[in-house]
Amino acid sequence: MSISTPTALFGSSNIPLLSSSPIKTLKFPRLGPPFWPWEKVKMGPLTVSPMGFGTWAWGNQLLWGYQESMDAELQQIFNLAVENGINLFDTADSYGTGRLVGQSEKLLGQFIREFKGPKQVQNNIVIATKFAAYPWRLTPGQFVNACKSSLDRMQIEQIGIGQLHWSTANYAPLQEQALWGGLVAMYEKGLVRGVGVSNYGPKQLLKIYEYLKARGVPLCSAQVQFSLLSFGEDQMEIKNICDSLGIRLISYSPLGLGMLTGKYTPSNLPRGPRGLLFGQIIPGLEPLLSSLAEIAEKRSKTIPQVAINWCICKGTIPIPGVKTLKQAEENLGALGWRLSADELLQLEYAARDSPRRMIQNIFQTR
Repeated sequence: MSISTPTALFGSSNIPLLSSSPIKTLKFPRLGPPFWPWEKVKMGPLTVSPMGFGTWAWGNQLLWGYQESMDAELQQIFNLAVENGINLFDTADSYGTGRLVGQSEKLLGQFIREFKGPKQVQNNIVIATKFAAYPWRLTPGQFVNACKSSLDRMQIEQIGIGQLHWSTANYAPLQEQALWGGLVAMYEKGLVRGVGVSNYGPKQLLKIYEYLKARGVPLCSAQVQFSLLSFGEDQMEIKNICDSLGIRLISYSPLGLGMLTGKYTPSNLPRGPRGLLFGQIIPGLEPLLSSLAEIAEKRSKTIPQVAINWCICKGTIPIPGVKTLKQAEENLGALGWRLSADELLQLEYAARDSPRRMIQNIFQTR
């Protein structure tokens, strides 16, 4: 029997939730309530979980300390996520450092092939990968070749969502048109089921939407940095545009690179480049972190679960990064419940009272 879930459960977006049959092999995480796998949302032609997992750390040594010895645990993370109904995984052809560029895509492809669960579950996994707007990708054909290279790395026949990683409108507007043409070509060739963009501001988002629409290609998703550390007029304008046009907004860095986990303090900062950034922002986050902690305690949740749930309640699909089983289990506990309207306001007022915000992506356009 199929169980329907009210649209209100996951926010005010006008894109309806869908229903599907529960998975018999469901494994519940130790933290938080179970995530029911029949709760899904529509993203263009695809049906995806209301939260995905981001894989930036899978291959990145500089920021995230990746080592190939982590691969066995990453496989367990992937299996746990899929067995608990998560079917959206975000990656990029540029993820990975040095010789490990493309490692995230390779690992995802390997984990899909080696998944031992039901074939139907395996077939419903949606990979959303991003193609870098490198300066040497100057023609639609070169962008199509980039897509084929990603398919080869993952050893899959079709990508769920092919995304333009960033816009070149601010510095190379002519290249932008070629990249848009590449999105059209990869869609027409059946290499991707849908197309999306990342780091697009309101004006550029409307431009590419109209460009794609004129060519019969639906724009199904738009990624933007969106969290309690990164929301303002631009983010909400993008969200309103997405809602009005049937585009799903994917919120990346929903935990502010880890600043919204409650793990770090001014005297306990992460090593490497993140530590420099955290040192500038965390001293001013006391109002927000205190509100997150208060709601987490009242709800018997954790601070990250509350921060991720806020993104879901705003009608977005968050894609928190994961590199340990504990993180994966904790992220799963962000699903299956929702913050109240009063709690949402409390968090947003606290965010506004925090003097420092997350820096924006240098490629983010207007």
